[in-house]
Amino acid sequence: MVGLLGLAALAAGIQVSSNFEGGRVGGVEQVSATHLRCAVAGQRDQDGRNRQANWYYFRLDGLPRQQVQIDLVDLAGEYNYHGPVYAVTAGTRPVYSYDGRSWRHFRDDQVEWDAREPRLRLRFTPERERMWIAHVPPYTNQDLAKLLETFRGSPYLVRRVVGRTVEGREMPLVTITDPKAPEARKKVIWLMFRQHAWEAGSSWACEGAMRFLLSGDERAARLRDTVVYQIFPMADPDGVADGGVRFNRNGYDLNRNWDTIDARKMPEIAAQHRAILGWVDGGHRVDLFLSLHNTEHTEYLEAPAAFRKLGERVLARLAASTSFHATGPLRESGATTTPGKPGRMTVAQGLFADRRLPAMIMEQMIEHNPGLGRCPTAEDRMAFGAGLVRALAEAVAGE
Repeated sequence: MVGLLGLAALAAGIQVSSNFEGGRVGGVEQVSATHLRCAVAGQRDQDGRNRQANWYYFRLDGLPRQQVQIDLVDLAGEYNYHGPVYAVTAGTRPVYSYDGRSWRHFRDDQVEWDAREPRLRLRFTPERERMWIAHVPPYTNQDLAKLLETFRGSPYLVRRVVGRTVEGREMPLVTITDPKAPEARKKVIWLMFRQHAWEAGSSWACEGAMRFLLSGDERAARLRDTVVYQIFPMADPDGVADGGVRFNRNGYDLNRNWDTIDARKMPEIAAQHRAILGWVDGGHRVDLFLSLHNTEHTEYLEAPAAFRKLGERVLARLAASTSFHATGPLRESGATTTPGKPGRMTVAQGLFADRRLPAMIMEQMIEHNPGLGRCPTAEDRMAFGAGLVRALAEAVAGE
């Protein structure tokens, strides 16, 4: 096995690398000149538990113009202290790119699942000597920086830093609204994206949402006039930079520890929590808070029982105007994910416990979406983001 901290050069000429932003792969074994076994590195929490094997993103160089096999292995994980569970499954369709920007899913006939090991085998004939492979289309801190630069100078966007991560990266909060319209007559919607580094689909949705809200579309102008959007576009910058999965650099799940906030161990949660409660305690309203996530093959919305009617309105608007494909009815948040154990409250559970805020969690599938008829693409996510901000505004308006 060849451990990959940067570049592993294999004797037959194929090279595997992950030394770029968001890159991550475990050990690599050369079975033959055209057959590699690539382990999914995974990540464990502060207790060495809850291993998540949800992310791989690597580059292949020196590819031959003949069929190549890549086996993704070391897939067993643990979720909420139960296992084994698998994030790479028979339904997983990784993505590939020949330029590092445009991503396509591997076809069904290029993917083979073996449940005995288990492993996911990719079998394909490369079109070029270099290609990238990832779990879902990657979205990095650099991508967000480019997006924000595109709209720098917009009178409708204010960006501020609410804190810094374990590794010192800025924690951004973006406000989008028309400052000329009085706040007193506006609804307020908070959005949080990328609490878990592997869930890049949520970042694509964020970009779609922001591009729409800052566009010249008449519908966007009406939303800026009637809604304040408070957006955390990148809740785990360190994990995104380092190719992490679910935990911050100290091992803390950024969507669990909202009942045990420690500014030293989890400065990301502390900064976001301070910003949200500072807004509320400053006399401002919150009509809806939503944290967007990705999962394998389910799609659902989770809301506190006290805000069931609002949750139902959100679901109805999403169903009417977006690609959201609910795989079940509205779920109730509950008080915690793991009764009797501290450090297990999600952001929605924590905010409801703190201030009884209408805080919700949304999960979107990365595998085949029956509504779309395919695995969601980056373009699908962006289109959803634009529809999401419209649907949420309608829901909080009671429409």
